[in-house]
Amino acid sequence: MYELMQAGPCSYYLECPAKIGVYLKNDKDAYLIDGGSDATAGKKALQALEANGWSLAGVLITHSNADHIGGNHLLQSRTGCRIYCSGCEAAITENPILSPSFVYGGFPFSDLRHKFLLAQPSRVTPFSDPSFPHEVEIIPLPGHCFEMVGFRTPDDTMYLADCVCSEQTLSKYAVTFLYDIAAHLQTLDKVEAMQAAAFVPAHAPATEDIAPLVRANRARIYDLAEFILSQAKYGAHFEQILQAIFNHYDQHMTLEQYALAGNTVRSYLSWLKEQGRLRVEIADNLPVWTAV
Repeated sequence: MYELMQAGPCSYYLECPAKIGVYLKNDKDAYLIDGGSDATAGKKALQALEANGWSLAGVLITHSNADHIGGNHLLQSRTGCRIYCSGCEAAITENPILSPSFVYGGFPFSDLRHKFLLAQPSRVTPFSDPSFPHEVEIIPLPGHCFEMVGFRTPDDTMYLADCVCSEQTLSKYAVTFLYDIAAHLQTLDKVEAMQAAAFVPAHAPATEDIAPLVRANRARIYDLAEFILSQAKYGAHFEQILQAIFNHYDQHMTLEQYALAGNTVRSYLSWLKEQGRLRVEIADNLPVWTAV
């Protein structure tokens, strides 16, 4: 765990559940791509840099999920480094309570206020700041999160954040977290067409050919959408649909999964409604979703 792996001449990553990228600008200055899941991950990242004689020049944030910004506070407290992020992702990085509040849809009860959903705050510098390493290309990858981005380093290594999950993750979980299904599908199309020397997804093995994994992720989206429509054939409430998904995929629901998967299933319902494949109406003071 946390072994430093080389992806390109100046690009590396720490092998861990949510990979931390490392871009080596020169012989001394290194930028992390995401700050890691928690303080331990931040410490491990600093140790890896120090072991190679590198100094932390800054942290480039792909998106504001807690497993990508959880180490920021420690990194910034210890080194005073700049943490680069913009837009909605910057707002959440500076105000992390917004993340579990959004996932739950209200003030999150204590079971949802833990490090996997609620990071410590950190100060943010926008991507537009002159100090940003502008030789690194910022590539919008929305869908999984509000304004998620990826980074292409000068040696043509592409850090993909969470726009694809591993085959193992797709098999393990009934629902993988997505915010905007339409935007995510467009991102998958973009990534499938990309050329790069290496691709480094945060939650899947690094590879030179990302297309097969993109296709597997896309297939899961369409499979889940069809299952939702099948459950809404004669009308169903949201939580009936959510329960059916967990039963169908032989999953055991937890409160955390109720919030995360429930948030995503609502996004599927919105997407299918906008496509004209679902309609919703209030019956007996309850929303009923019905396939069209």
